[in-house]
Amino acid sequence: MERQFRNLWEELNTVYYKKKRLVSVIDGLGSNYEAFPKLRCTCGNRSVVPDVVVISSNKLPLDERGEIISSGIDFAPDWVIEILSPAESQTKVTGNILHCLKNGSQLGWLIDPSERSILVYQPNSLPDLLAGKDILPVLEDLNLALSVDEVFAWLQRKI
Repeated sequence: MERQFRNLWEELNTVYYKKKRLVSVIDGLGSNYEAFPKLRCTCGNRSVVPDVVVISSNKLPLDERGEIISSGIDFAPDWVIEILSPAESQTKVTGNILHCLKNGSQLGWLIDPSERSILVYQPNSLPDLLAGKDILPVLEDLNLALSVDEVFAWLQRKI
């Protein structure tokens, strides 16, 4: 039992640091977008909590003091990123990405560390399976060009 707990704890920590790394890289671009880990997104009468969401700064919900409301958003994020863990159902995670796309998201990534590949979802298009040196699509206004290998290099670095 203790070994199972330790393995689960290590897996959760690994996913946490991968999300943190993605958020810091996207936020460090100095664009009009901000990245958030585990932000509840409610759209189409359903809520999802993706690993990372990227939202245009002008869409961020603010309270009366101008601070970001942390309870979640009531619209689909511009970009949804999921990192598949061994314990997750790929079908369920894919369903969450597709739900966001059907409700207004522009881009979805499903990162599969065990396969070192990324499934890319875009509205009105079949998914693309990218790996290695393949260049990933990002939101139009982001000044970012990177390959699948570069994403996995980010995810492996110590923070």
